[in-house]
Amino acid sequence: MSSNNKKLSEIPLSVLDLVPILTGKTAADSFKTSLDLARHVEDWGYKRYWLAEHHNMPGIASSATVLLIGHIAGGTKSIRVGSGGIMLPNHAPLVVAEQFGTLESLYPGRIDLGLGRAPGTDGLTAMALRRDLRGDVDDFPKNVQELQYYLGPADPSAKVRAIPGQGLEVPIWLLGSSTYSAQLAAMLGLPFAFASHFAPAALQAALKIYRETFQPSEHLKEPYAIACVNGVAANTDAEAEKLATTLYQAFLNVIRSTGNPQQPPVESMEDLWSPAEKYAVQQMLRYTFIGSPATVKEELNAFLEETQVDELMFASHIYDHQARLRSYELLAELAK
Repeated sequence: MSSNNKKLSEIPLSVLDLVPILTGKTAADSFKTSLDLARHVEDWGYKRYWLAEHHNMPGIASSATVLLIGHIAGGTKSIRVGSGGIMLPNHAPLVVAEQFGTLESLYPGRIDLGLGRAPGTDGLTAMALRRDLRGDVDDFPKNVQELQYYLGPADPSAKVRAIPGQGLEVPIWLLGSSTYSAQLAAMLGLPFAFASHFAPAALQAALKIYRETFQPSEHLKEPYAIACVNGVAANTDAEAEKLATTLYQAFLNVIRSTGNPQQPPVESMEDLWSPAEKYAVQQMLRYTFIGSPATVKEELNAFLEETQVDELMFASHIYDHQARLRSYELLAELAK
């Protein structure tokens, strides 16, 4: 852990886009607004723009994650674009290597490959994706290493090669919402991103394990950790609180297992959730930063002091596109 407390002005900021489908809108609308957001955050100095793989969710359009990465990278100039993440159990490592080898060949030096261990969906849909659910957690480390091999130095004697892919050294990140991937990232000497935007409970334990057991590798000499958090910034605390009701409704959807598109903000949540549901949502959203620039800056600096993460990634469930842009603009201004 760094002995110098990190400040917001000293670390990179990045974006996680779930590509939400809004009530009354289509996935095509979401793809347009995602590209517009990516172009703006590139201008505002954000480092990377990641897209997450989800399936069978009426409110999320990022199922064909690789295609969207190409769409965003093709419409921007310099920002790094990648997966936050590709859910590796759903894919053969060779296919992932070929896909990301292709992306890296098209957009050299700009592609990140973030890998997750969860299916990114429900069990029935996982079966539809994979056709076979045999295997256990031991498969994930082997599959990560197989993928590393395909993207690593070209091996002329190999019977199976990723073309394009071999020799391209696309940066691989491990993503986690528990301590499991933190241990694996440390063991393999890979950068690590934690999903504290929905699974805050294990953040501190995961960071501790990752830093204390990290083994330097040819990819990374010292541990490097991103924390993904929710950010809803507006000109005033009251405005931000209202915008955040879209986020609360999205997580109420998760708790209830209801598949609604993204909902517009409401004046009050009290009629929409029970006390138990409110508590459950608040627990999941512990690392959510809502408010005016002054409010958010103070809370984010306290978070950085507590976690010492190397980079912050913001997810933003904001219904109105202009308000979403404004939130990311305000967050970028805080870092100056």
